[in-house]
Amino acid sequence: MQEPTQLEPEGRRRKLEKEGVVISDAMDKTVVVEVRRLVMDRMYGKYLRARSRFMAHDEKNECKVGDRVRIQESRPLSRHKRWVVKEILERATE
Repeated sequence: MQEPTQLEPEGRRRKLEKEGVVISDAMDKTVVVEVRRLVMDRMYGKYLRARSRFMAHDEKNECKVGDRVRIQESRPLSRHKRWVVKEILERATE
């Protein structure tokens, strides 16, 4: 068994991070981020594009539609919000 490091206390797990594109910023301090990924079909072996949409907390209302962002898992902030915008990777071109 691996010993816990100083960075990760025992009994804690690392928070998941995902990258995606902001598709809505209409709400106050909340953005909707779409994460796209490739998933292989189990029967045919063909790759399919899958998408997931996450509501993420944007404390400073910095994100705009089209921005590429990194989101991080957090405690539940509201009924649907369980992610926080960690950083903006790329601004949308206007």
